[in-house]
Amino acid sequence: MFFNNTQEQLISRLSFICVGLQLIGITLFNIYWLWQQSPVINLKHFVFFKEDTIEIFLSFYFDKTTAVFSFLGALVTFLVLIFSKYYLHRDAGYKRFFNTILLFFFAFNLTVFAGNFETLFIGWEFLGITSFLLIAFYRDRYLPVKNALKTISLYRLGDICLILALWSSHHIWNENITFLQLDNLELVASHITEHYNSVIFLLAMIVIAATIKSAQYPFSSWLPRAMEGPTTSSAVFYGSLAVHLGVFLLLRTYHYWDNVLPVKIAIITIGALTAIIATLIARVQSTVKTQIAYSSVAQIGLMFIEVALGWHVLTLIHVVGNSLLRTYQLLVSPSVLGYMIHDQFFNFVPSKQISSNSFLSKIKNSFYLYSLKEWNMDTYLKKILWNPFKFIGNCFSFLSNKVSLIICGLVFIGGVLLFYFDNHIPKKIDEFLHLFFAFVGMILILLSFVEKRSALKAWILIILSQLYVVLSVALLNDKYEYTEILLYMFSLLIAAFIGILFLLKLKSKVNDLSLNDFYGHMHEHPKLGKWFLVACLAFVGLPFTPSFIGLDLMYTHIDHEEYLLVTFITISFLVLELAVLRIYARIFLGPSKKQTHPIAYRSS
Repeated sequence: MFFNNTQEQLISRLSFICVGLQLIGITLFNIYWLWQQSPVINLKHFVFFKEDTIEIFLSFYFDKTTAVFSFLGALVTFLVLIFSKYYLHRDAGYKRFFNTILLFFFAFNLTVFAGNFETLFIGWEFLGITSFLLIAFYRDRYLPVKNALKTISLYRLGDICLILALWSSHHIWNENITFLQLDNLELVASHITEHYNSVIFLLAMIVIAATIKSAQYPFSSWLPRAMEGPTTSSAVFYGSLAVHLGVFLLLRTYHYWDNVLPVKIAIITIGALTAIIATLIARVQSTVKTQIAYSSVAQIGLMFIEVALGWHVLTLIHVVGNSLLRTYQLLVSPSVLGYMIHDQFFNFVPSKQISSNSFLSKIKNSFYLYSLKEWNMDTYLKKILWNPFKFIGNCFSFLSNKVSLIICGLVFIGGVLLFYFDNHIPKKIDEFLHLFFAFVGMILILLSFVEKRSALKAWILIILSQLYVVLSVALLNDKYEYTEILLYMFSLLIAAFIGILFLLKLKSKVNDLSLNDFYGHMHEHPKLGKWFLVACLAFVGLPFTPSFIGLDLMYTHIDHEEYLLVTFITISFLVLELAVLRIYARIFLGPSKKQTHPIAYRSS
């Protein structure tokens, strides 16, 4: 971080040393671990927060799955960093790329070494934000920025599924369960029998999170969109490491769902459908990155089946083989394309077209066209996932004027007063109020998601929505302590203040903060863009802020039978990151509107 972008030798050498030491260290440790008969290692470390019924702590776990993933991650990252030194030579984002890759590598290691869901979720969250930054690396182009938002929207859905899995796990086990405890088959079997419906919900959330992370059907379309980043980041992120973390999650939780037949059938079905559909799509794509992406997705579909059948050694071999192959293919793809274009220029011979009207040829042509359109996955996801949220937000657009915002602020103040006199409120009114405040919080965040006229108004709507969400949980639960509320609100309000401050500063310079397009103000105001991004990341509760722990505590205090409340709050947190990063992307990223800057191609 402290070097200049022109100091390429220092930046690259420091990166080589860090990742090289990690590679040597994990190789030596794996040899020693195998020599010691491969014991399972579980270590409890730093405790973030502790109460009578809640303990949030770092836990690390090492077994054969960790051994394979950690060595593979260090090897691939080291090789890609060496390649990147030359590939990105004299690129304007040289330092930014190496910073992001190292943050990704940290997140990857935290995920694969995690000993409980909380530790895994920290790495999982960092992986999501590094994904956004790497896809939008060419931030002066339209499509990389747009596809970064598409990808992070699906990643956010996976994050929310993991949060719900954490919430359900807290109520099933009444503690923060470790992966070592999940290996206790008798304990797991008794809990499944006692809490069958809750366990099914928890496992469904884990399967959806794994499906999204590994780009399985119907969420496969984000992976080729993510290839808009540099080829080296595509190789390390989407070709070899991050895309296999869905398989890792299934391996890590295998003993939990091994004897739950519906979950096993669902995983095999998802894997089989993906393997067939992704193969068909890969065979007809016209771009090499898309072909490689869907080929990798098809292989991961087979890995899902292997995990469900219990063939875990084969799965790990398959992961290593697929990772190394896709890394190689992506790194050499620009050279191969050059050779093929040269060969085609001199030796192209058009094939003879044979027309046929048979039934089989019509079926074949139908599959060809459908695969060419990638089975319309983008269209279906947009209609099913995001359009309903936009529709609800537009229905309540009358609340976004100044008078309505003032009324919402006054109602919140009234809610805070009710919180202090909670003991004097009848139970039925109390139950209605906390649902009402949660619903208002959800509506406000959806309003921010569809707001186009003013970035400042969208930011204020986000702040109000989070205040209402916290109030809804505080009104419901008498055990929700002031320290826990402050833990979440402290960093939230600081980030909100910094965001408003920098937006106002930018407005004084450009006089227009609408969200109708991507305006690329990062060209003229890079420092404002950097600090506003930090405020955005703090606002969404990334693990370097206290609000991350506060979010976990908030969910812990929602009773497992409060389905309506958890739905409202979950939708709020699902849309929160999208709304915040949408403001950042539309204001600071994309092609600059000023004629003094060159206009980049729409795509990389």
